[in-house]
Amino acid sequence: MSGELAAGTSGPLEGHGHYRRLVIRRQLILAALALALCLSLCVDLALGPARFDLTQVIAAIFTPDAVSQPVRVILWEIRMPVALMALVVGASLSIAGAQMQTILSNPLASPFTLGISAGASFGAALALAFGVTLVPGMVDYVIPINAFVMAMLTAFAIHLLSMRRGVTIETIVLLGIAMVFIFNSLMALIQFFASQQAVSAVVFWTMGSLTKATWPKLWIAFGVLAAVLPLLARHGWALTAMRLGDAKAESLGVNPRALRLEVLVLVSLLAAIAVAFVGTIGFIGLVGPHIARLLLGEDQRFFLPGSALCGALILSVGSVLSKVILPGTIIPIGIITSLVGIPFFLFLVLRHKKASW
Repeated sequence: MSGELAAGTSGPLEGHGHYRRLVIRRQLILAALALALCLSLCVDLALGPARFDLTQVIAAIFTPDAVSQPVRVILWEIRMPVALMALVVGASLSIAGAQMQTILSNPLASPFTLGISAGASFGAALALAFGVTLVPGMVDYVIPINAFVMAMLTAFAIHLLSMRRGVTIETIVLLGIAMVFIFNSLMALIQFFASQQAVSAVVFWTMGSLTKATWPKLWIAFGVLAAVLPLLARHGWALTAMRLGDAKAESLGVNPRALRLEVLVLVSLLAAIAVAFVGTIGFIGLVGPHIARLLLGEDQRFFLPGSALCGALILSVGSVLSKVILPGTIIPIGIITSLVGIPFFLFLVLRHKKASW
């Protein structure tokens, strides 16, 4: 009798032990990503025209009075906003891409491929080329505000079109791709009529750059990220269920239509703020979530923070590479991320096509 009881309980106990080991493994992966992120941040702060060793950087972070005033000014006033903006923007874009892929059940969905980044670029180009202000009275922040307004309008246009009868998730992705081509054509039209100086400014902005990051811009971007993260985490279980498909999610008590709208608004806000302050940075929202998914799976308790850490780490490492590839020159960060992201994008397209066969 006791043998039968032991045999009957060994299965649940073994399953519980396996689950605990899986949770611990995922927690260790998150800790490793956080540690790598801290190291990348310190290296990013150390690099520049004036180079410092890591001990100086760590001393300046934790005990600023222990270093000389020039070192303190360079690290805290010049480099720190840029390095931290890389973390915030990378996390924001990666989270936006992760949740777009979740609610649309499409591995190629991201702010870049759905046209939100292209819309933001068009709004910024209107301000750079012709001084058009979409929100009157906001002269000091006209470029980021224009970019934000156009990004949000693009997201709402996609959502309104998606609510039409018979529109599928695949159609939503195609609508986003159509938005990309529309805004790229409008950008070309702006560059055709703008002055040479304005064209140079537009081209540089569309490359994406962290160099104009300031403490006020950083606090705004961080505030939006800090506000959106708990709202997404609150829907963690429902978002995990969405990966099973709308029908199964509904059977579990989830309202896919309402959840999709709320998440689309939140991730559009994240992407719009990020692109508004640093320009177009592509493929972070595509690459970051896939790396997190490979390491941590689909459980939103781990996938959401993992996506944030992966995106922040990728952009931070990209910031480091932008300084070391050509010494003395800072390459626009958008170029670095595109060079990394394009091969990965092609890999996903070919893999998805092969799977559909």
